[in-house]
Amino acid sequence: MAAPLDMEPSALSLELLPTDPLLLILSFLDYRDLMSCCCLSRRLNQLSSHDPLWKRHCKKYWLISEEEKRKQNQSWKAVFISTYSDLGRYIRYYATLKKAWDDLKKYLGQRCPRMIGSLKESVREEDLDAVEAQIGCKLPDDYRCSFRIHNGQKLVVPGLMGSMALSNHYRSEDLLDIDTAAGGFQQRLGLKQCLPLTFCIHTGLSQYMALESVEGRNKYEIFYQCPDQMARNPSAIDMFITGTSYLEWFTSYVNKVVTGGYPIIRDQIFRYVHDKECVATTEDITVSVSTSFLPELSSVHPPHYFFTYRIRIEMSKDALPEKACQLDSRYWRITNAKGDVDEVQGPGVVGEFPIISPGRVYEYASCTTFSTTSGYMEGYYTFHCLYYKDKFFNVTIPRFHMVCPTFKVSTARMVSGDAETNHNEYAVDEEEDSTDTDEYEDRRRVLDIPAPSGRCPRHT
Repeated sequence: MAAPLDMEPSALSLELLPTDPLLLILSFLDYRDLMSCCCLSRRLNQLSSHDPLWKRHCKKYWLISEEEKRKQNQSWKAVFISTYSDLGRYIRYYATLKKAWDDLKKYLGQRCPRMIGSLKESVREEDLDAVEAQIGCKLPDDYRCSFRIHNGQKLVVPGLMGSMALSNHYRSEDLLDIDTAAGGFQQRLGLKQCLPLTFCIHTGLSQYMALESVEGRNKYEIFYQCPDQMARNPSAIDMFITGTSYLEWFTSYVNKVVTGGYPIIRDQIFRYVHDKECVATTEDITVSVSTSFLPELSSVHPPHYFFTYRIRIEMSKDALPEKACQLDSRYWRITNAKGDVDEVQGPGVVGEFPIISPGRVYEYASCTTFSTTSGYMEGYYTFHCLYYKDKFFNVTIPRFHMVCPTFKVSTARMVSGDAETNHNEYAVDEEEDSTDTDEYEDRRRVLDIPAPSGRCPRHT
């Protein structure tokens, strides 16, 4: 006999589901919802405590391995709860920052082991709270989270945050520990409520993080300070922006390092950026270029943007022995953002006349300056064959672009009437715009010398 049409089917209850389908449903819940299920009924409380459910969350949020769990001798749920009680405020950031630190240490451990030895152990919550009380500002949670993993590094050379070297200039930035950073907290005009993140003991250069939105900065923006040399107001400080938050700033840097984007040279991280298109092959010789902007030698007012470039010249290992040759001269065509062209020609490179043979690599670094925020260089080297001394040929240097990072003009300068605009393409006419300075580079050394005047030596 058919059921009466007016009878409604009874509502399906989760309580009536078999255990396996119910555990499958619970496996899709986040930790908050899974914890809430513990309060709904006795059965859901029992099933929500199923250890494999919490294993996923321990791995996702805290990156806890099987070995670490065994050492704690607790269930996955207990491990999650105990970790959350300590680091819960950082759950949005912890896995990302912990992975970045782990990847960086693994990569450097194989290539720069002494740098790993400079890292400091984590700090406690109360240490970070004490720093906030000392400086009178709140620290962002992503910054605090990173220091719960590692408290920066000792003031040593080389610095964790990258190096740069020319024959008359050397920079290596340490990641400051929390106490040193707090000691350098700024309240003076031009850098109000700014906390240093890095420091170079050779140049005095730091990258700062703005802890409040003051003086034209966005909260938690990270930048290099750049004193305005043309302003009458000493608090007029322009800024080269390097990050929008600590998380973005640190993880993007680590990604560059561990993916090989920054080369390791003499146990140091050099912040040269290689554009894969900046490669040219002429017969058996390949020339590739990487570049870097140096904020410590640059200024917005007057417009003076300093770049260094590293060139790699390599002959194919499959080339015939009679292809061996020697570099005689170089030619550069240098173009700024306004289209002004400067041509430079001279003997050798960096005062040398390297010999290139099959499988051999020759590398050198040099620098140039622009009065515009961008420009590019291209040219060629002239070689002569060693076996046929009367045979000369040119090798193409690929065009490579150099672009100043985003900057902000000081609000103090604008308020005082020293500037009319605030944009990222400020330029003035100069008698000389750019220079080729091969003679002054340092091909294989890192020198500990005082900071230079900020001008690239002129071509001779």
